[in-house]
Amino acid sequence: MHGTEALTFKKGLKDGLPICLGYLSVSFTFGMMATQGGLPLWAVMLITMSNMTSAGQFAGTELILSGGHYIEIVVTTFVINIRYMLMSLSLSQKVDGAMTSLQRLVLSFGVTDEIFAVAMKQDGSVGARYLLGLILTPYTGWTLGTLLGGTATGLLPVSVRTALGIAIYGMFIAIIIPPAKHTRPIALAIAIAVVLSCLFRWTPFLNRISGGWVIILCAVIASAYAALRYPVDDPEVRE
Repeated sequence: MHGTEALTFKKGLKDGLPICLGYLSVSFTFGMMATQGGLPLWAVMLITMSNMTSAGQFAGTELILSGGHYIEIVVTTFVINIRYMLMSLSLSQKVDGAMTSLQRLVLSFGVTDEIFAVAMKQDGSVGARYLLGLILTPYTGWTLGTLLGGTATGLLPVSVRTALGIAIYGMFIAIIIPPAKHTRPIALAIAIAVVLSCLFRWTPFLNRISGGWVIILCAVIASAYAALRYPVDDPEVRE
Protein backbone atom coordinates (compact mmCIF):
# COMPACT_ATOMS: atom_id res chain seq x y z
CA MET A 1 0.00 0.00 0.00
CA HIS A 2 1.19 3.51 -0.78
CA GLY A 3 0.23 7.07 0.03
CA THR A 4 -2.54 7.94 2.44
CA GLU A 5 -4.01 4.42 2.35
CA ALA A 6 -1.02 3.06 4.27
CA LEU A 7 -0.66 6.08 6.56
CA THR A 8 -3.24 5.24 9.20
CA PHE A 9 -3.77 6.73 12.65
CA LYS A 10 -2.21 3.61 14.18
CA LYS A 11 0.90 3.96 12.02
CA GLY A 12 1.16 7.60 13.09
CA LEU A 13 1.13 6.56 16.74
CA LYS A 14 3.83 3.96 16.04
CA ASP A 15 6.03 6.37 14.07
CA GLY A 16 5.73 8.96 16.83
CA LEU A 17 6.83 6.60 19.60
CA PRO A 18 10.60 7.18 19.19
CA ILE A 19 9.96 10.94 19.26
CA CYS A 20 7.86 10.46 22.39
CA LEU A 21 10.71 8.72 24.19
CA GLY A 22 13.12 11.48 23.23
CA TYR A 23 10.73 14.18 24.39
CA LEU A 24 10.31 12.52 27.78
CA SER A 25 13.85 13.31 28.89
CA VAL A 26 13.86 16.85 27.50
CA SER A 27 10.49 17.80 28.99
CA PHE A 28 11.49 16.19 32.30
CA THR A 29 14.36 18.66 32.44
CA PHE A 30 12.00 21.51 31.56
CA GLY A 31 9.60 20.53 34.34
CA MET A 32 12.43 20.50 36.87
CA MET A 33 13.88 23.80 35.65
CA ALA A 34 10.57 25.64 35.74
CA THR A 35 9.43 24.39 39.15
CA GLN A 36 12.85 24.92 40.69
CA GLY A 37 12.65 28.48 39.39
CA GLY A 38 9.51 29.05 41.42
CA LEU A 39 6.66 28.46 38.99
CA PRO A 40 3.73 26.43 40.33
CA LEU A 41 3.19 23.03 38.73
CA TRP A 42 -0.13 24.05 37.18
CA ALA A 43 1.56 26.97 35.40
CA VAL A 44 4.39 24.74 34.17
CA MET A 45 1.88 22.24 32.78
CA LEU A 46 -0.09 25.03 31.10
CA ILE A 47 3.06 26.29 29.40
CA THR A 48 4.12 22.88 28.15
CA MET A 49 0.65 21.80 26.98
CA SER A 50 0.13 25.00 25.01
CA ASN A 51 3.60 25.21 23.45
CA MET A 52 5.65 22.04 22.81
CA THR A 53 8.36 24.20 21.27
CA SER A 54 11.49 22.89 23.01
CA ALA A 55 14.14 25.62 22.63
CA GLY A 56 11.58 28.43 22.45
CA GLN A 57 9.79 27.10 25.50
CA PHE A 58 12.99 26.87 27.52
CA ALA A 59 14.11 30.36 26.48
CA GLY A 60 10.71 31.93 27.16
CA THR A 61 10.43 30.32 30.57
CA GLU A 62 13.97 31.37 31.48
CA LEU A 63 13.03 34.97 30.67
CA ILE A 64 9.88 34.67 32.79
CA LEU A 65 11.90 33.38 35.72
CA SER A 66 14.53 36.13 35.33
CA GLY A 67 11.88 38.86 35.19
CA GLY A 68 12.23 39.67 31.49
CA HIS A 69 9.92 42.19 29.86
CA TYR A 70 6.94 41.02 27.82
CA ILE A 71 8.42 42.36 24.59
CA GLU A 72 11.62 40.39 25.19
CA ILE A 73 9.68 37.19 25.75
CA VAL A 74 7.54 37.74 22.64
CA VAL A 75 10.40 38.62 20.30
CA THR A 76 12.69 35.89 21.64
CA THR A 77 10.15 33.11 21.23
CA PHE A 78 9.14 34.46 17.81
CA VAL A 79 12.73 34.45 16.53
CA ILE A 80 13.43 30.98 17.89
CA ASN A 81 10.16 29.48 16.68
CA ILE A 82 9.93 31.15 13.27
CA ARG A 83 11.37 28.00 11.70
CA TYR A 84 8.06 26.26 12.37
CA MET A 85 6.42 28.65 9.93
CA LEU A 86 8.77 27.49 7.19
CA MET A 87 8.26 23.84 8.13
CA SER A 88 4.49 24.24 8.02
CA LEU A 89 4.65 25.88 4.59
CA SER A 90 6.73 22.99 3.30
CA LEU A 91 4.52 20.37 4.94
CA SER A 92 1.38 21.98 3.50
CA GLN A 93 2.57 20.90 0.04
CA LYS A 94 2.64 17.26 1.13
CA VAL A 95 -0.63 16.89 3.04
CA ASP A 96 -3.66 15.24 1.48
CA GLY A 97 -5.75 17.64 -0.57
CA ALA A 98 -8.85 16.39 1.24
CA MET A 99 -7.61 17.85 4.54
CA THR A 100 -9.85 20.73 5.59
CA SER A 101 -8.63 24.16 6.66
CA LEU A 102 -9.76 23.45 10.23
CA GLN A 103 -7.76 20.21 10.31
CA ARG A 104 -4.70 22.00 8.99
CA LEU A 105 -5.09 24.72 11.61
CA VAL A 106 -5.40 22.25 14.48
CA LEU A 107 -2.61 19.92 13.35
CA SER A 108 -0.20 22.79 12.68
CA PHE A 109 0.09 23.17 16.45
CA GLY A 110 2.02 19.91 16.62
CA VAL A 111 4.58 20.59 13.89
CA THR A 112 8.02 20.21 15.47
CA ASP A 113 11.42 19.48 13.94
CA GLU A 114 11.14 15.73 14.49
CA ILE A 115 7.47 15.41 13.51
CA PHE A 116 8.12 17.43 10.37
CA ALA A 117 11.06 15.20 9.41
CA VAL A 118 9.08 11.97 9.89
CA ALA A 119 6.05 13.27 7.98
CA MET A 120 8.10 14.57 5.06
CA LYS A 121 9.91 11.26 4.50
CA GLN A 122 6.67 9.31 4.01
CA ASP A 123 5.80 8.11 0.53
CA GLY A 124 3.00 10.08 -1.08
CA SER A 125 0.77 12.58 0.66
CA VAL A 126 -0.12 12.40 4.37
CA GLY A 127 -3.63 12.64 5.74
CA ALA A 128 -5.15 14.09 8.88
CA ARG A 129 -5.47 10.74 10.67
CA TYR A 130 -1.80 9.89 10.23
CA LEU A 131 -0.63 13.34 11.31
CA LEU A 132 -2.91 13.23 14.35
CA GLY A 133 -1.37 9.95 15.47
CA LEU A 134 2.14 11.17 14.68
CA ILE A 135 1.57 14.27 16.85
CA LEU A 136 -0.40 12.65 19.66
CA THR A 137 2.32 10.27 20.87
CA PRO A 138 5.08 12.91 21.13
CA TYR A 139 2.64 15.37 22.71
CA THR A 140 1.82 12.78 25.36
CA GLY A 141 5.51 12.22 26.04
CA TRP A 142 6.18 15.96 26.21
CA THR A 143 3.34 16.51 28.68
CA LEU A 144 4.09 13.44 30.80
CA GLY A 145 7.79 14.27 31.00
CA THR A 146 7.01 17.77 32.21
CA LEU A 147 4.67 16.42 34.86
CA LEU A 148 7.25 13.92 36.08
CA GLY A 149 10.01 16.51 36.11
CA GLY A 150 7.91 19.06 37.96
CA THR A 151 6.82 16.48 40.51
CA ALA A 152 10.32 15.09 41.00
CA THR A 153 11.64 18.50 42.04
CA GLY A 154 10.35 17.99 45.55
CA LEU A 155 11.30 14.31 45.74
CA LEU A 156 14.87 14.08 44.43
CA PRO A 157 17.95 15.02 46.51
CA VAL A 158 19.52 18.41 45.80
CA SER A 159 22.64 16.79 44.33
CA VAL A 160 20.58 14.84 41.80
CA ARG A 161 18.49 17.87 40.88
CA THR A 162 21.64 19.90 40.32
CA ALA A 163 23.14 17.22 38.10
CA LEU A 164 19.98 16.91 36.03
CA GLY A 165 19.86 20.69 35.72
CA ILE A 166 22.71 20.63 33.20
CA ALA A 167 20.90 18.14 30.95
CA ILE A 168 19.38 20.91 28.86
CA TYR A 169 22.86 22.22 27.97
CA GLY A 170 23.93 18.74 26.99
CA MET A 171 20.83 18.43 24.82
CA PHE A 172 21.57 21.63 22.92
CA ILE A 173 25.20 20.63 22.41
CA ALA A 174 24.04 17.26 21.06
CA ILE A 175 21.72 19.08 18.65
CA ILE A 176 24.23 21.53 17.18
CA ILE A 177 27.54 19.65 17.08
CA PRO A 178 26.69 16.78 14.64
CA PRO A 179 25.31 19.03 11.86
CA ALA A 180 28.08 21.59 12.49
CA LYS A 181 30.68 18.91 11.72
CA HIS A 182 29.23 18.34 8.25
CA THR A 183 27.66 21.68 7.25
CA ARG A 184 29.79 24.82 7.02
CA PRO A 185 26.96 27.40 7.35
CA ILE A 186 25.78 25.84 10.61
CA ALA A 187 29.30 25.81 12.01
CA LEU A 188 29.75 29.45 11.01
CA ALA A 189 26.45 30.52 12.59
CA ILE A 190 27.35 28.72 15.83
CA ALA A 191 30.81 30.32 15.93
CA ILE A 192 29.40 33.80 15.36
CA ALA A 193 26.74 33.29 18.03
CA VAL A 194 29.37 32.11 20.53
CA VAL A 195 31.65 35.10 19.86
CA LEU A 196 28.75 37.53 20.13
CA SER A 197 27.56 35.92 23.37
CA CYS A 198 31.04 36.34 24.86
CA LEU A 199 31.15 39.97 23.78
CA PHE A 200 27.78 40.67 25.37
CA ARG A 201 28.87 38.88 28.52
CA TRP A 202 32.24 40.50 29.16
CA THR A 203 32.28 43.81 27.26
CA PRO A 204 31.53 46.91 29.34
CA PHE A 205 28.19 48.54 28.50
CA LEU A 206 27.20 45.59 26.32
CA ASN A 207 26.97 43.42 29.45
CA ARG A 208 24.16 45.68 30.63
CA ILE A 209 21.85 44.44 27.88
CA SER A 210 19.27 41.99 29.21
CA GLY A 211 19.53 38.28 28.43
CA GLY A 212 16.42 38.30 26.27
CA TRP A 213 17.77 40.91 23.85
CA VAL A 214 21.16 39.18 23.80
CA ILE A 215 19.48 35.97 22.59
CA ILE A 216 17.57 37.89 19.93
CA LEU A 217 20.61 39.82 18.66
CA CYS A 218 22.90 36.79 18.58
CA ALA A 219 20.34 34.63 16.77
CA VAL A 220 19.40 37.25 14.19
CA ILE A 221 22.96 38.42 13.43
CA ALA A 222 24.44 34.92 13.21
CA SER A 223 21.65 33.46 11.08
CA ALA A 224 21.43 36.52 8.81
CA TYR A 225 25.17 36.51 8.10
CA ALA A 226 25.20 32.77 7.43
CA ALA A 227 22.21 33.12 5.08
CA LEU A 228 23.91 35.93 3.15
CA ARG A 229 27.26 34.15 3.06
CA TYR A 230 25.82 30.81 1.98
CA PRO A 231 22.65 31.25 -0.11
CA VAL A 232 20.66 28.06 -0.72
CA ASP A 233 21.80 27.74 -4.33
CA ASP A 234 25.48 27.95 -3.35
CA PRO A 235 27.16 24.54 -3.97
CA GLU A 236 29.55 25.21 -1.06
CA VAL A 237 26.62 24.83 1.34
CA ARG A 238 26.52 21.11 0.67
CA GLU A 239 30.21 20.59 1.35
